Amino acid sequence: MNLAELSIKVRQFADERDWRKYHNPKNLVMAMSVEMAELVEHYQWLTPEQAAHLDVDEHSPIAQEMADVMLYMLRLADELGVDMEEAILHKMQLNAKKYPAK
Repeated sequence: MNLAELSIKVRQFADERDWRKYHNPKNLVMAMSVEMAELVEHYQWLTPEQAAHLDVDEHSPIAQEMADVMLYMLRLADELGVDMEEAILHKMQLNAKKYPAK
């Protein structure tokens, strides 16, 4: 499944629950920042070494927080009409010019 297909599934999920009335850009960005903060909590007091070698048991809650962030990002892109695949590829091109490989 690509990002466009996933975005449609996420939109359908929101529509089935009548949530789109709450999914304006401001609310989506705020919700995404809350979910990102929840993701940060898993790493807050870890050393870089600890963060790089988490127990398998810690992966599931981290993956769930990552999914929450991505769900809100997909909803935001959908509401704003942004093609995320195109936006990511474009940003990578800009980054390649700004930070050329050695």
